[in-house]
Amino acid sequence: MSRHLERLLQIDTLLRIGQRQTADTLSQALEVSERTIRSDIAFLRDRYHAPIAFHKTKGFHYTDPEWRLPSISLSQGELFALTLGARMLQAYSGSAYQTELQGAIARLAERLPEQTWVDLQQLAEQNVVFRVGAEISLNPEVWQLLEQACQRKQRVWMRYYSPTNNEISEREIDPYVLHFSRNNPYVTGFCHLRREVRWFRVDRIQNLELRSQSFEIDPTFDRDSHFADAFQHEVGGIPTAIAIRFDARTAPYIRERRWHPTQRIEEQPDDSLVLRFVVRGLNEVKRWVLFYGRGAKVLEPPELVEMMQEEIFGMQQQYWEK
Repeated sequence: MSRHLERLLQIDTLLRIGQRQTADTLSQALEVSERTIRSDIAFLRDRYHAPIAFHKTKGFHYTDPEWRLPSISLSQGELFALTLGARMLQAYSGSAYQTELQGAIARLAERLPEQTWVDLQQLAEQNVVFRVGAEISLNPEVWQLLEQACQRKQRVWMRYYSPTNNEISEREIDPYVLHFSRNNPYVTGFCHLRREVRWFRVDRIQNLELRSQSFEIDPTFDRDSHFADAFQHEVGGIPTAIAIRFDARTAPYIRERRWHPTQRIEEQPDDSLVLRFVVRGLNEVKRWVLFYGRGAKVLEPPELVEMMQEEIFGMQQQYWEK
């Protein structure tokens, strides 16, 4: 944004706050000369036909409070979409962007008549609900440091909690990309401890520090194919062909979504279906199949069938033991 445009927006804001404004008060607030202020007001009148008048009691003011600067051309629908997008992002990222989002939407709302903005805000809050499951505890400072590190390609040190083995480790990583998977925030990058690209849940990072070392993304790392190979949020391992049969009652829920870029659906005569796709890693597939209970059966690979059998046997022991 140019300094001139920024100054015009600031003048517009000051004229709407209900306090008496003169060339002197405006020049002090904007830290420019009175001559510059008068020139800006003349520009607003001539270029944008701003209804600005001066009165001894009121000072500079708008004779038509409904007039708005055309510098930000947003329709009501566009602002409503931005408002919903902001609420969605806040739902997924917690408080990481709360301050920035509130400030940005408020500044955009200033370009609409007050009642219009109130109506849009009420509609967004009362008529559209975002439910993302269990809430996460995301430290905004950690997220923002990771954003900075990704942009600058700067190595980071972190203290990370792993629930798999219930241990805390210290690692240095080169953060490649931030992303959300199944409502959870992740950073994907090169882990210097494991010497490979890994995913880390951002809300499990207990401490984070920027290092002075810079890095370059491994030229063999293809972001699109990396995420295409993942199922849910599991990566690693060799590509494995998966086949799962879903019975007739469960099949409609499978048909209505695209679960993986490589998926292929084979319809069966009894209205059941077989879903086939290729992924790296089997643990997330196992957990996903368990969600559908008896409505789903793994056909291949054999190692996933065995994992399902062991899980189900363990569950039987838990529920049938005296």
